[in-house]
Amino acid sequence: MTSQHTYKSATENSKTEEVKHPAGSHLRVRRGWMWNQFFVPEEMNKTRHHIGQLRSDLDNGNNSFQYKLLGAGAGSIFVIDERTGDIYAVQKLDREERSLYTLRAQVIDTTTGRAMEPESEFVIRVSDINDNEPKFLDEPYEAIVPEMSPEGTFVIQVTASDADDPSSGNNAHLLYSLRQGQPYFSIEPTTGVIRISSKMDRELQDEYWVIIQAKDMIGLPGALSGTTSVLIKLSDVNDNKPIFKDSLYRLTVSESASVGMSIGKIMAYDNDIEENAEMDYSIEDDSKTFDVITNNETQEGIIILKKKVDFEHQNHYRIRAKVKNRRVDEQLRKYHTEASTTVIKIQVEDVEEPPVFLLPYYIFEIFEGSPYGSFVGTVSATDPDQRKSPIRYSITRSKVFSIDDNGTVFTTNSLDREISAWYNLSVTATEKYSIEQSSAVPVYVQVLDINDHAPEFSEYYETYVCENAVSGQVIQTISAVDRDESIEDHHFYFNVSVVENNSSFTIIDNQDNTAVILTNRTGFSLQEEPVFYISILIADNGIPSLTSTNTLTIHVCACDDTGSTQTCSNKDLMLSMGFRTEVIIAILICIMIICGFIFLNLGLKQRRKQTLFPEKGEDFRENIFRYDDEGGGEEDTEAFDIVELQGGTVMRERKTRRATRVEIRSLYRQSLQVGPDSAVFRKFILEKLEEANTDPCAPPFDSLQTYAFEGTGSLAGSLSSLGSAVFDQDENYDYLNELGPRFKRLACMFGSAMQSNN
Repeated sequence: MTSQHTYKSATENSKTEEVKHPAGSHLRVRRGWMWNQFFVPEEMNKTRHHIGQLRSDLDNGNNSFQYKLLGAGAGSIFVIDERTGDIYAVQKLDREERSLYTLRAQVIDTTTGRAMEPESEFVIRVSDINDNEPKFLDEPYEAIVPEMSPEGTFVIQVTASDADDPSSGNNAHLLYSLRQGQPYFSIEPTTGVIRISSKMDRELQDEYWVIIQAKDMIGLPGALSGTTSVLIKLSDVNDNKPIFKDSLYRLTVSESASVGMSIGKIMAYDNDIEENAEMDYSIEDDSKTFDVITNNETQEGIIILKKKVDFEHQNHYRIRAKVKNRRVDEQLRKYHTEASTTVIKIQVEDVEEPPVFLLPYYIFEIFEGSPYGSFVGTVSATDPDQRKSPIRYSITRSKVFSIDDNGTVFTTNSLDREISAWYNLSVTATEKYSIEQSSAVPVYVQVLDINDHAPEFSEYYETYVCENAVSGQVIQTISAVDRDESIEDHHFYFNVSVVENNSSFTIIDNQDNTAVILTNRTGFSLQEEPVFYISILIADNGIPSLTSTNTLTIHVCACDDTGSTQTCSNKDLMLSMGFRTEVIIAILICIMIICGFIFLNLGLKQRRKQTLFPEKGEDFRENIFRYDDEGGGEEDTEAFDIVELQGGTVMRERKTRRATRVEIRSLYRQSLQVGPDSAVFRKFILEKLEEANTDPCAPPFDSLQTYAFEGTGSLAGSLSSLGSAVFDQDENYDYLNELGPRFKRLACMFGSAMQSNN
């Protein structure tokens, strides 16, 4: 045999086989198939690929032998040259689908038609090429590892498979690498074991996605790769202790509360989960009045009443609560060295309590001009007692607002923001079944503005223009005011009214809420046109915008070269005195009243002589100092002390009067300078007159001091002037008593008018 390899079942040369001949005799003949080892590469693109040759050692090459191929794939996948025994593959093969084919070979002598060799089996193997990438068949991968695990802790092992032949080179030899997951994880290249490379805290991040890559051909060029992802979750360990959310809790309990009643809850939070977050509460209470139980579902601490409380005995308590985990591993006890604590203050409430409003105060808004009965807002109060008495509401002393039994506040009068922008109310809530239980809450109502006032001049303007004014000269700067409240800053627009035909002046809006009036011509005439009237239209920026027409009066004046006014139309007298129309009317009324008093006193002269010094019981506003001591003439110095007349009177504090008319002051002096011709009395009366003139409005309006002083002597020879028959002096004194207070009242009225004008 000359073949390189001999198939085990058909090519053992040392083995003989018994063959039956046609004559019936049995002979030992030698069997001899010979062929090369048959391999065919997968994925070959040739239409006829030579695999090898079948040949018997009996074949002497005389072309009398015929080779046949039998078995699966014979004739369809593999064909044989019957003369030479050459085998060919006529189809593309895939080793991953079928890696070998078992065929049978047969050789026949064409001359005799007899089989020259016994039929024998042989195998054609499909050789591998690297045409399959690694695949992870067990994905998706998911692993759980405890948080805070040390470095090197095993997490999970991933395995990839390669359909290529592992015995054919490195086609199925895989290496693993980590594409995502550093620096927390690492992987062993040959085993695919993932390990922890850095400690991780579940409370910071509880899961990680790791991407693993597997490459065949040990990563050499031309290698194929496949990837998979691994979800690694961190399981919780009890490395956090529970902590109270608040350092102080305030609870209340009614003195009528029964034992075992819950009066409040406390809550601690633990970053751990599940059983690691389970906690137990405890309290430190020296009074043994309260206790705490743990709600295992919500992990809240429920404070319960352990024994009855009495408001009159003790109205507040202070206790301390602690919390700790229910289960703690010895390895993790270092995280639970100290328990978290909090303070609980418990206030005992009396059973009888007034209603409590939902808010400490209420603020409502309503637009001005709203109709009667408009809704303003609603207040609400409840009875904190157990019986929950119905509440009645009332508003204290308000003519603008009212409230019903539901706590709804509504208007009962019109609202004007310009009159009152805020209303401070007090709403009282009273329990229906216990009217002595009531409480009040402040309610603030803001009246919102609507644009209901047109702008107007900010002041009264007295504008003048000189006769020699030139065109374009500014004679007045005007501004406006608006009583409305604007969300934005007020902005006013000025213009001359469309009905204004006067072209002597023009207006320029400065765009800053002011405008200037300019002359529109050169030269004016005081004689021909002494006064001009300009209608100025002012608009605001409200919604909707309101406008008003304001008249500006311009007087023509004669001016000197420096521009100072000398004479102005018909305003000279009024300008010099600073009067207005109202003041003139007041003066005319005063003159009429004075005339009436004069005629009244002329009638009084016709009456019978009255007593010079009326009795004390009569109604007089004057202060009367009466002396009934009859003196002895000039020589008598003991009747009274003349020094009292000179310096005994106490002068009232003088007040500066505003611009009193000289004529009226003179009239005062003439009317009051009545009496003896003595220099002492004249000086005294003048002093009193000056005092009255300086302060005419201070009560009493007059202070008449009359002294029965005879002077140098009596013409009738009487010892006293009281007995004198000179009725002219008596009548003059009576006239003084009547007119003195009235003149001073008129002077007060006149002074008030002067003050209002200024």
